[in-house]
Amino acid sequence: MPGAGVRSSGWGPPTEAERLLHETAAAGDRDAMLDALARSRLYVLVARLHADTPGYAPLLTAHPDPVTPGRKCVTAHTSGTLPPWHPEWVFETIDLDELRRRWPDGVRWLVINPGPYAVTVAAGPGRRRAWQKAHERSAGPQSDLLVTRRAGPLHGPLAHGLALGAHLAVNNGIVWNDLGATYQGYSTDRARLRHPWGVLDRAAYRETLEALLTTRLVGRTYESVLQIRSTLAGRLGRTPTVPEWSAALTDALTRRRPTPAEAAEAHEALRLAVTYEGRLRADGALGADERVDTLAAFDYGRAVNVVRLALGARLCDPHEAEQAVLRIGALAGQAYSSWAQFSLGYVLARAMHFDEDDRSGVTYQQSLAQHRILTQDPNSPYRNIAWS
Repeated sequence: MPGAGVRSSGWGPPTEAERLLHETAAAGDRDAMLDALARSRLYVLVARLHADTPGYAPLLTAHPDPVTPGRKCVTAHTSGTLPPWHPEWVFETIDLDELRRRWPDGVRWLVINPGPYAVTVAAGPGRRRAWQKAHERSAGPQSDLLVTRRAGPLHGPLAHGLALGAHLAVNNGIVWNDLGATYQGYSTDRARLRHPWGVLDRAAYRETLEALLTTRLVGRTYESVLQIRSTLAGRLGRTPTVPEWSAALTDALTRRRPTPAEAAEAHEALRLAVTYEGRLRADGALGADERVDTLAAFDYGRAVNVVRLALGARLCDPHEAEQAVLRIGALAGQAYSSWAQFSLGYVLARAMHFDEDDRSGVTYQQSLAQHRILTQDPNSPYRNIAWS
């Protein structure tokens, strides 16, 4: 095992959730501590060679306890205290019940987050039965949660770029400001690149990233329909009415002579935009005189998460990932003039792509809730990082 797997210095303070976990353990409330662990994403170190072997389930390995010399323990981490990225050592997710089921014989201690915020958990046979009960009580890791790594980028261009991916980070309840050892776990990161992105190797990753950076995946028809309204608004000096916009769209389609299917898609894009902008206004997220002129935010936000997935899947290294995030930040700065505009572009694009009849499970209300978290929470990067 490399030193990065056991090193306890230089990590900086943990996330707020990890601080609370440490305080709960220090207070001696065992059930509350186990409940907190059952709601946490836990990670164990695995050799990449083993993680890449189909069907291989690596054993949990006992190590010298970094807290108490002379005894053995299994170590696991939560997301805010993961050691640095390493090309040949990766982290896999594991829950409290899986830890119980895979526990090695003769080991009686579990150490979470070895280092200054370590939590030591008794792991004898009787104690492990309580792990199962905590797992059964828990709904698992939380989603729709803003999680900030205090030792991660908090200001400047890199933090700005990472914050563009915060919608999906909040959606998944994971740290938004991290380019590190993992995104959601090595195997999960690789699986999420395979579906829906179809990314299996470095070349495919770079091709997908370039498509997102040039906003080729958000939908050419959706963007062109919004551009027609934006152009008309420039001529009129105001936002066009829906009939004016529809008439301009019809004129544009007449000149282009699209197929019936393409024309139907364009009119459906207009309908979706009108519908969801109306809902955003009714919900107080979009002003009466405001509009969304581009959906590029959807591709830029997803691009940040694809970069983080590729870093976790070892399809790029930290320097490549950082440069990509900085590039995304620069492009987004050219397309939008504020965090609110960026966030609304992301929400509208997501709502239009995942209409209420879509079976993906993505809903307008989820997107709106994430927008409110990011634009209203005083700890949000959208409240603490200058747009430009």
